[in-house]
Amino acid sequence: MALGAVLERHIEREAPARLALWSLRGLEVLEPLLRPELRGGDTLVLAGESPERPLASRALPALPPAAAPEAAAAPLAALLAAMFEAAWRASPPLRRAGPERMLRSAFEELFDRLDPYSRYLTPEEARAARLQRIGQTDLGLRLGAGRGGRGVVVAALSPAGAAAGAGVRLGDRVLAVDGVPVSPRDLGFAATLLEGPADTEVELRLERDGRRRAVLLRRLLAPPASVRSETRDGVLWLRVAAFAGSTDEQVAGALLAGLASAGAAAIRGVVLDLRGNRGGLLSEAVAVAGAFLPGGTVARTTGRHPDAARVWEASGPDLARGLPVVVLVDGRSASAAEIVAAALGERGRAVVVGSATTGKGLIQAVVPLPNGGELLITWSQVLGPGNWPIQSVGVLPAVCTSFGAQALAEDLARLRRGEAPGGAAIARVRAVRPPPPSLPAVDIAALRATCPPAEGRDAADGAAAQALLDAPGAYTAALVP
Repeated sequence: MALGAVLERHIEREAPARLALWSLRGLEVLEPLLRPELRGGDTLVLAGESPERPLASRALPALPPAAAPEAAAAPLAALLAAMFEAAWRASPPLRRAGPERMLRSAFEELFDRLDPYSRYLTPEEARAARLQRIGQTDLGLRLGAGRGGRGVVVAALSPAGAAAGAGVRLGDRVLAVDGVPVSPRDLGFAATLLEGPADTEVELRLERDGRRRAVLLRRLLAPPASVRSETRDGVLWLRVAAFAGSTDEQVAGALLAGLASAGAAAIRGVVLDLRGNRGGLLSEAVAVAGAFLPGGTVARTTGRHPDAARVWEASGPDLARGLPVVVLVDGRSASAAEIVAAALGERGRAVVVGSATTGKGLIQAVVPLPNGGELLITWSQVLGPGNWPIQSVGVLPAVCTSFGAQALAEDLARLRRGEAPGGAAIARVRAVRPPPPSLPAVDIAALRATCPPAEGRDAADGAAAQALLDAPGAYTAALVP
C-alpha cells in the first residue's frame, strides 16, 4: 500500500527501481555489512560479507509500457519482502532491531531522498497526529491514585463534561472500565481504557460510601484549542497556534464574540498572530482566510496527480466587517500559516508584519496503512492567489521587524509619508512562477534577505501592529496588493 501511494501520488515521479534501492538502504543503516546495489538497471542485489555470494538477488518486475505507475507496487513489495526476509535470517542486528524498526528505517531512507516532508508514522505516532489534527474524545474526568495508593479515583472533573452530567463526583472510586479492573499501579492503562472513538460509550464501575453502581458515559469529541483572543486598547488580538480541526470555528467565534462584546464601533482593528505557527490542515487555513474575505481565491494547488490541481476559494462573509487587519508572522510561520498570510496580504485585506516566513509550500496527503501507521506523502505544492510558489520563497512582510527598533521606526515614518518600503521586494516575490521557481535560488535567497527570517519579537511586532492601526494613512500605504 505504501509503495502504491508513493508511485501514484508523490509530486515527483520516481522509478520503482530507485524506490526499492532506497528502501533497502534502510537495512544498511541498521546492519552496515548489508550493501544494496542496482546491477544492470534491472536487478537488485543485497550483498553481505562476501560480495561474490550476495544474500539475495532479484530481477525487478517488468511492466507493460502503458501500465499505471502504481501497478508496480505489488510485485515490488513482494520483491522487497523476500529481500528483507533474507536479510533478517542472516543478520543478528536486524533481529535485535525488530520488524517495526526495519520498516521505519526503510521508510526513513526512502523519504530522505524524496523530499523534506514526506515521512512514515508508526501506529503510536499516527494516533498522536490524529489527535493533534481533529482533537480527542473527552469524558470530562481525569483519574488518579487514591490516598495511600488505595484504588483509582476521579481526581479531576469538568463541570460541563459527560461524567459530571451523569452524577460522577470527585473522589469516586473507579473499580473497572468496561468490565476491566483498574489499579493505581498502572494509571496509564486505566486512562487508555477510557479512550475510544467519538460517539461511543464506556461503562465505569464506581464505588461511593460503600455503594457500587455502573455509569454509562458517551465519549464526546473535544477539538484541540488552537485560538486565544483578547481585546486591548480597542484592538482584537487573535493568536492562532496551529490549524487543526475546528480552528476556523474558533476564529469565527472569537471574531463574532470580540466585536459583539466591545461593540463594533469600539474595535478599530484586528491582529491575527501566526508567529510560531507551523501549519496544519489546508482546509482550515482556507476557512480562516475566508473569515476575513468576502470571497475570491485564497490559494491554488498543483501536482502530478490529477486531484492535486485545485483552486481554493473563500466562502465569506468577512466576519471582521472590513476592519483593518494586521497579520504577524516570523521565521517559524510555515505551511498553512503562510497560506493565510499570503492570501490576506496579496488580496489587500491585511498588512503582513514581521519577518520572512519558513517557505514550506508542499502539501502532504495522509495515507492510512494496514498496521495502523500513516504515510505523509508530499503530493502537491501551494501557490498564492497570483500563482507564485510559497515553497522556498515564503511570504515577505510589508513591514519588517528583523533589523531592530531603529530600522522599524524609519520604515514606519516612510509609511506615514505614503511610501511602501517592502513593496518592490514583495512584487518580485509575487512575480516568481513555478515549477521550478523561475528565479535562481541565489536570487530567492537575496529577496528573503531583505527581511531575513527571525523569531518573533513581541515588543517590536506588537508596536508595529499598533502603530499601523493608529495611523490609517500608514496602514493604507502598507497594503501591497
